[in-house]
Amino acid sequence: MDIAQELLNGNRLALSRAITAIENEYDEATEIMKALYPHTGHAFVLGITGPPGAGKSTLTDKLAREYREQGKTVGIIAVDPTSPFSGGAILGDRIRMNGLTLDEGVFIRSMGTRGSLGGLSHKTADAVKALDAFGKDIIFVETVGVGQSEVDIVKAADTTMVVLIPGMGDDIQAIKAGILEIGDVFAINKADHDGADKLVTEINMMLDLDGVMKEWRPPIQKVIANQNIGVTEIISLIEKHHEHIKANGQLTQRRTERTKNEMLDILNSGIGSYITRNIVDNGKLDGLVKDIKAHKTDPYTVVGNIMRSMLK
Repeated sequence: MDIAQELLNGNRLALSRAITAIENEYDEATEIMKALYPHTGHAFVLGITGPPGAGKSTLTDKLAREYREQGKTVGIIAVDPTSPFSGGAILGDRIRMNGLTLDEGVFIRSMGTRGSLGGLSHKTADAVKALDAFGKDIIFVETVGVGQSEVDIVKAADTTMVVLIPGMGDDIQAIKAGILEIGDVFAINKADHDGADKLVTEINMMLDLDGVMKEWRPPIQKVIANQNIGVTEIISLIEKHHEHIKANGQLTQRRTERTKNEMLDILNSGIGSYITRNIVDNGKLDGLVKDIKAHKTDPYTVVGNIMRSMLK
């Protein structure tokens, strides 16, 4: 079966198999992506990030239901901490989104970060493309919130929503430098808890301190996701941002930047695979390390030689 063709024909099983091939770096993954690429570039990609326990999954679930009511199809990629034992996503079953799994218009997939430093597996971009080629209107990329390194989500999204909760205390100071700079929209979840207004004030102050006059000032919306309060307002703000970046050319700019980053990722990944195959797996590296330890050579000469042989 031609997985790419079946996927383009609307076969959900083929979509699952394509993402599995992408995630596990099967040989056919590159061919699948080559076939899908001309059919991409239509979906709107929304990044959802924030610290652990902020209720990102609950909010994602409510947003997806709202978009479905508008008649739009939804893809959700939930990037989870990778299990050190199996390499799979620890929260792989996405229990909180179980209600959506019966909806044919929604496709949910968990992906492990697989040691990717930014908390976003570099395979996420390809999984987004597979969902895009499948015809999804909106694709959510929900990531594990780990603070500074979370800025990687910007590379995968058209609009980024940061979800925060009251009562984080000093934690917000720790995350502001990275995570607060990337938010296009801020959602204050669990807004019925003490400190919600204080948090709104703090974020506003931080946005003021930024000192850069921007065309778009990120709006802040209070929500209580588990009670479905504030969800339609959040969607309205997301749509406003989408229209704004479409009108001023930023959407094209962001997508161009994304293409550049993806190309560099593929290049780095290819170089890494080459080194693993030709130097690590065959034991050559151990011999080189031994020579370096014995001062017969040095790491710089060795790397230079490897680069030369690779570029041949």
